[in-house]
Amino acid sequence: MATERFQHYINGAWVDPVTKEWIDVTNPATGEVIGEAAKGGKEDLESAVDAARAAFPEWSHKSAEERADYLYALNELVKRDAEKLAATITSEMGKPLKEARIEVGFAQGLFRFAAENTRRIQGEIIPGSTPDEKILIDRVPHGVIGGIAAWNFPLALCARKIGPAIAAGNTIVIKPHELSPLVALRLGKLIDEAGIPAGVVNIVTGDGPGVGVPLVDHPDVPLITMTGSTPAGRKIMEAAAKNLKEVRLELGGKAPFLVMEDADLERAADAAVSARFMNNGQVCTSNERTYVHADVYDEFLAKVTEKVKALKVGDPTDESVDVGPKVSLDELEKVHAMVEKAVEQGAKLELGGKRLTGGDYDKGYFYAPTLLTGVAQDQDLVKNEVFGPVMSIIKVKDFDEALAFANDSQYGLSSYLFTESLDKIMRMTRELNFGEVYVNRGGGEAPQGFHHGYNQSGLGGEDGQHGLEAYVETKTIYLNS
Repeated sequence: MATERFQHYINGAWVDPVTKEWIDVTNPATGEVIGEAAKGGKEDLESAVDAARAAFPEWSHKSAEERADYLYALNELVKRDAEKLAATITSEMGKPLKEARIEVGFAQGLFRFAAENTRRIQGEIIPGSTPDEKILIDRVPHGVIGGIAAWNFPLALCARKIGPAIAAGNTIVIKPHELSPLVALRLGKLIDEAGIPAGVVNIVTGDGPGVGVPLVDHPDVPLITMTGSTPAGRKIMEAAAKNLKEVRLELGGKAPFLVMEDADLERAADAAVSARFMNNGQVCTSNERTYVHADVYDEFLAKVTEKVKALKVGDPTDESVDVGPKVSLDELEKVHAMVEKAVEQGAKLELGGKRLTGGDYDKGYFYAPTLLTGVAQDQDLVKNEVFGPVMSIIKVKDFDEALAFANDSQYGLSSYLFTESLDKIMRMTRELNFGEVYVNRGGGEAPQGFHHGYNQSGLGGEDGQHGLEAYVETKTIYLNS
């Protein structure tokens, strides 16, 4: 079967990799190669940075309205090609098509927010040291931004970095993940069609050693924004320290999901299952630890069990499918090893716990939606990010214990609370140590919010006005006549 070959997008042109090497991109549902992406190296990356540097002066001097117009045009093109982009996401990383459409919609929202806010990057005027002096705090772009995206939201994560970076007047070199680079390259075609000037956005594909490392090391890239694992984030921070460059890292999560005795249990069970099994659990905000008050534990478990049993696993292009394949065999095997270890440590396997086989399942990386009970707070499953379709239910005696267990984590990205008690909600605002809390709702951040974590979940944040401000730095001007 013929496959499409995708080149790098550098300086407004599509170019072959200097390495003359290509990466096969495989559909995790079928095992078929669906495309080839350029396998870049240091020379490709340096060409992209040079292009971005050359484009920066003119782009940064464009008016806010001009930059907004380009972003609005790009947003309309993403909207026009939404089905094609969603189908690409589904084919290269296995996300159910109905969820891929949601991702495309989120990407549109990110571009639209960036466009709307080019004129909201505000400075300050402060009284000077003399009657005739004013102190101006200006906001200016950094220059060339280095973006590194993860494989689980291959379009939205690119939009999350490209949108605010160029809205603020920067140029950018972005590296999509090698497991799912094709939708980013399709986005590159829309960037070109939108007329965004050559060199403003550059897309270089390849692996971490070939492209990621030289991007982080490059002395002309003052800011790195990366979404990925915590171990990878540590390496990036260490490498960036050599040039004292700024880093913004959105890393792993271990979100607690607290269900209190006064919660709407039907609503909570729906949200718990959705937040755990969306995108096959391959989401940093996924419900990783479900803490349920003892008074409602049995009823909640019964509701969740029925909902997990009802999940349909299969071909992600099927509109009725809830859970597609894992993105790769390695990722599937990691999840299965964690489930087996949990059972060895005393957890009870209620549902799933195995790779699905037979028929079309044999072609892809399908793992059964898994439900574990009897999980203890000190088990590995509670400490380490699972990143797969595995739900663990843990009984707690009261809100105090739920808070203590929730905070007992190296991570601090997202969390969930279901309660009708204003007192508990107010305590949560003081005592639940996570950068993002969903109260009486499932997951899913908004473009106008601020997505950020504490501790090992990263540095800085994305989205909203605070995320946009990350893409500028201050310049203090002591103004005298």
